[in-house]
Amino acid sequence: MWGEKQDAKRAGEGTTEEGAPSATPTPDGTDDIIAFVGKGVEFKGVISYSGTVRIDGYLDGEIHTDGVLLIGDEAVIQAKVTAGTIVCKGKITGDIAAKDRVKLRAPAVFNGSMKTPMLSIEDGVLFNGGLEMSHGVREGATLHPVAMTPSPGVKLAG
Repeated sequence: MWGEKQDAKRAGEGTTEEGAPSATPTPDGTDDIIAFVGKGVEFKGVISYSGTVRIDGYLDGEIHTDGVLLIGDEAVIQAKVTAGTIVCKGKITGDIAAKDRVKLRAPAVFNGSMKTPMLSIEDGVLFNGGLEMSHGVREGATLHPVAMTPSPGVKLAG
């Protein structure tokens, strides 16, 4: 509303000129934003929801969802987060667990521990903390060991 049009256009977050979610689905699930915590807003507490929420302000507490959490480039999150997908351009301090994936986009800063099966990090992102990844093997898939042949002059330990 107040300057969101330009911010949304610059961020490319899938909104119309009026700031409403666009009808065209986007890969990050931004086509169905159900709530928005704007820049300058401070929130302390627990948020639980289904769908997509975008945060551009300050949040201190917990976030629980199977949906999508979008964190804008000026957002500051100090929280324990469990979500389906997390797309972050802002600053997160705390423990996060994503069921599907985490996307850290510049200029994101992450401090804490992360658990996710899939992680993408753009150049310019700062990641300080621990990472635990499960490989989510599909049913019926078979893992095969790979033989390693050393390059000439290289010795393998073992």
